[in-house]
Amino acid sequence: MGLLWSLVLCILAQAACWGAESPPQQAFSSSPLLSRGCNDSDVLAVTGLALQIINRDQKDGYVLGPNRVHDVWEHRQDSQGSLFYLTLDVLETRCHVLSRKEWKDCGERMLHEAVYGQCKAIFYYDKPKRIIYLPAYNCTLRPVSRRKIYDMCPDCPSPTSTDLSDPRVLEAATESLAEYNSKSTSKQYSLDKITRASSQWVFGPAYFVEYLIKESPCTKPQASSCSLRSSDSMPVGLCQGSLTRARTEKFVFATCDFFMSQVQTPGGENSAVNQSSGSLFRVEQPLQENTTSSSFPIKTTPMRSIQHLPDLNDEKLQGPREKDPQEAFPVQLDLTTNAQGDTLHILGSQQEKLVVLPFPKEQHSAKCPGPAQVTNPLVLPP
Repeated sequence: MGLLWSLVLCILAQAACWGAESPPQQAFSSSPLLSRGCNDSDVLAVTGLALQIINRDQKDGYVLGPNRVHDVWEHRQDSQGSLFYLTLDVLETRCHVLSRKEWKDCGERMLHEAVYGQCKAIFYYDKPKRIIYLPAYNCTLRPVSRRKIYDMCPDCPSPTSTDLSDPRVLEAATESLAEYNSKSTSKQYSLDKITRASSQWVFGPAYFVEYLIKESPCTKPQASSCSLRSSDSMPVGLCQGSLTRARTEKFVFATCDFFMSQVQTPGGENSAVNQSSGSLFRVEQPLQENTTSSSFPIKTTPMRSIQHLPDLNDEKLQGPREKDPQEAFPVQLDLTTNAQGDTLHILGSQQEKLVVLPFPKEQHSAKCPGPAQVTNPLVLPP
């Protein structure tokens, strides 16, 4: 009897173990999004191509360079390509977008004049077919905190308004341009737009400006009688100038970087052939906001935009409370609310049909963010 009872207990124990090891299976729907490493070589290549198109899409402002890949997801399509959902931490460089220079060829700004931010982008990459396509992006940029810079460096230049509300800013631009024109052997240039300005006390008040210039209708012999009025042509260069006063003396400096002429292709700039890693890629046209498509609903928010916000301290935060990341960098990119995705046709290609999913809201990858090129916390979005 004892042996029988022991056998029963053993069978019950085994059944309990089997039940613990094999619970009822639940049906989970697997997401088609693949988490990628933010420092993977192909991810960094895709990031560079995406920023290249974003910069070439701009008509104003400065070239953006990557600081780090904040997050990345890959959605492999039925074709040979993939849609990448990118969140990038970026920094403004010293190059104006009209220069059409690549971000890697542009110098970094010093910390006290840095402008940093975050971009979200949806980017299609088909290496075998050599197709790259950027249907949407949104960036939010802010200047570095002036209060924190002042705490670190009280003598560093302070940003000044460029809307000409300060006449000394305009004076610095016009005086420095006149200095440059005086040394020009033939052509003369006129002021188009002041793009950056700052002030500092050196041995007197000093103003530093950056401004776009156009070719003036004047020539060197006419300089004394010409008003240097602005022509209808496009800006031809970006100048840096300064004006410093010390009692009765003034010191003027100017240097200009002229833009390379851009050869336009019949399809426009966005359909130009780009070179990357020795291979040629066809850049498809971005989706226009007024495009009507039954498979891709119209959105009221711009699908391609860059937003400039004041630094966080200018928004007069109350007490020590810090803004959460969504408030500090309200970067949004919502092309669809359909959890299963919407079909997007690449313009000019009837064969490429992409499934666009809602942009991932939260970071889940353990391999992100990637390493930052500039590690100072003042220029890293949370």
